Amino acid sequence: MSATLRVEREHGGVELRRGPFEIVLDGTSVGSIVRHQTVEVPIEPGGHTVQVRTGRYTSKAEGFVIADGDTVTFRCHGAVFWPRYVASILVPSLALPLTRQ
Repeated sequence: MSATLRVEREHGGVELRRGPFEIVLDGTSVGSIVRHQTVEVPIEPGGHTVQVRTGRYTSKAEGFVIADGDTVTFRCHGAVFWPRYVASILVPSLALPLTRQ
């Protein structure tokens, strides 16, 4: 059997960084996500890392462990506040917040 990684791209504000984000699981691209979309990816049980990126901008890599048959959900979005947007020019990992739900 397998487990499921669910990535949601939702935020109530206006995203300053637009376009599709690439979903990266354990260093390998497994798809992309656009605003107001949810993507589900079947994965093997065990330890993994997930990250979203677009160009040089990334989220921090988030580690997780998932059991057989379980689903883990992460929510991401582009920067919505201009100070974070400007700071991401110097620190690209601030550009795309990714949080586990």
